[in-house]
Amino acid sequence: MAGDLHHYMRHSYVPSEKPVYVQHLLVNGCGGAFLHPTHVFSGFNSLDGVPYESKASYPSFEDSSRIALGNILKFRKKNWQFDFIGGIIYFILAFSMFPQCKLDHILQDDTFSGHLTSFFGTVWDAFVYMLGSSYVSSAGAFFLLVTAITFVPSKVSRKRKVIIGILHVSAHLSAALILMVLLELGIETCIRHKLLATSGYHTLYEWYRSVESEHFPDPTGLRARIEQWTFGLYPACIKYLMSAFDIPEVMAVSRNNICKNGMDSLSRGGAAIYYASVFLYFWVFSTPIVSVFGSYLYVCINWLHIHFDEAFSSLRIANYKSFTRFHINPKGDLEVFTLAVDKVRNENPIYKRLFIVPQAHKLRSTCTVKVPKSGSLIQVGKVNRNCRKTSATGENFRANGDRLRLNKTLLTP
Repeated sequence: MAGDLHHYMRHSYVPSEKPVYVQHLLVNGCGGAFLHPTHVFSGFNSLDGVPYESKASYPSFEDSSRIALGNILKFRKKNWQFDFIGGIIYFILAFSMFPQCKLDHILQDDTFSGHLTSFFGTVWDAFVYMLGSSYVSSAGAFFLLVTAITFVPSKVSRKRKVIIGILHVSAHLSAALILMVLLELGIETCIRHKLLATSGYHTLYEWYRSVESEHFPDPTGLRARIEQWTFGLYPACIKYLMSAFDIPEVMAVSRNNICKNGMDSLSRGGAAIYYASVFLYFWVFSTPIVSVFGSYLYVCINWLHIHFDEAFSSLRIANYKSFTRFHINPKGDLEVFTLAVDKVRNENPIYKRLFIVPQAHKLRSTCTVKVPKSGSLIQVGKVNRNCRKTSATGENFRANGDRLRLNKTLLTP
């Protein structure tokens, strides 16, 4: 019997010629802080050469497999804080490849397959550049690889840990480079259609001044006097505030300057402004893709049978709680009863009803529940307030018609 895994499973031995020392295997850790999968143990059928077969599991294999899909569908919703860290990691991976100045060949192809070939060719060139010439992105990829290898559980062999780590980092790196090329391609398209980088950093401010002079004339020269009285702060504040809100224009103009004159043409402050503007947009694009980590966990628990703790604890499942009671009857037989509840109500947590000892006057309020077989899984949610009905599922350790006396307050849903 064990409870380290946070689920309920029971296996019974299959009669054979081999000597059997343990007839039943029972795991019940459903009182833990989170849930563990059961479907990954559906292939368990032997222990020390003795064959066993599954008699009961909670949650069922089907429910466990459905819950595991949450690592793909619900990982971002349950772990939205991870988006911030993941976006920064992706930006570091693509940092050295900004900007991509030669993207005309992607737009010049006539066929869709040609566009795809040119696009992924550009992604590959960016990867080769990262390995051969970059510093920040290469260092980020290296530290991410070390972290990914270390993250793999120690029970896995060293060779498999390295392979899993490389595949994991390759998925993240590929996603980061693809997003980088897509962002650069979007900016290039806007520049080609004269939507960005038409007249410098302050296009929005110049438009504002033209509209202001056209619709709000100043015949008395008030604006000029305000500029003189504020030592030039009046137009300067508006000018730079508009530049701050016109991030695509700043990004496009800086990109054009870098592509024409090189990175040295920008001052240190100009380079900081450029990378800050790129980061804001790249972070927004990358946060939905960071859930690749959830897909990694899903693959690991279903096919590699690792990361049970990380995959299901990240889903924060508070339901599927149970506990086991043992009873030795007058004949000396050990009877095992497990009570479980599928859904935990937030306003009345299950641990308050199952694990806190009731007051003395409540202990006298008992009822008798007819349990057909010992070893059954009794679902609390199917017992009514008067303790008149119950349903039992699963097989038995020892068949008997004994009655189990339980406290009414424990069974009331």
